[in-house]
Amino acid sequence: MRIKICGITKPQQGREIASLGATALGFICVKASPRYVDINQIRAVVEQVPEDTDKIGVFANSSIKEIIHITTNSSLTGIQLHGDESPEFCQQLRDNLPDIEIIKALRIKAADDLSKVEFYLAKANTLLLDAYHPQQLGGTGEKIDWQTLKQFNPGLPWFLAGGLTPDNILEALALIRPSGIDLSSGVERSPGDKDLNKVAKLFEQLAIGD
Repeated sequence: MRIKICGITKPQQGREIASLGATALGFICVKASPRYVDINQIRAVVEQVPEDTDKIGVFANSSIKEIIHITTNSSLTGIQLHGDESPEFCQQLRDNLPDIEIIKALRIKAADDLSKVEFYLAKANTLLLDAYHPQQLGGTGEKIDWQTLKQFNPGLPWFLAGGLTPDNILEALALIRPSGIDLSSGVERSPGDKDLNKVAKLFEQLAIGD
């Protein structure tokens, strides 16, 4: 299972989190976010982590040009689209960046929202399901109703996100079988400042679950 820790801002924390077992690190490329990092900050982290760690840039309603510029200049291996991007937008990115993983995030408020998934199946490489929040796009600590995802099997790899913590991860995985998990606020002291003890506890819990 892929384990993505999102909202990385500090090189030392990125290195430690990768060494603890994270398979992917997420970098917030949305300027309005308290976890925002620019190209130079992303590079500083990327230089500290193993080559086989996935480096995912998180964008929301950015232009194709901006995404390509940031991706190609910061050694990202994936793009997570967390806004209102259309399936056609995803396809344009795939055409321009064929070697980059395209992750489409969908914010789930109710079971009916899962119907949006079908429009992205042929356009994205991976899906991510996050909790809906009326003002914020992610990192809110809000949970999806896990019961609505018990039978979820989209035919694409997918990450479960939204309100996951070291304390509830085994409960979530007892109900749901995602391809990966994505945590941000659940392993933080404050936005962008990861709590390495919480990250270590996450991996301890996952080892118990195995």
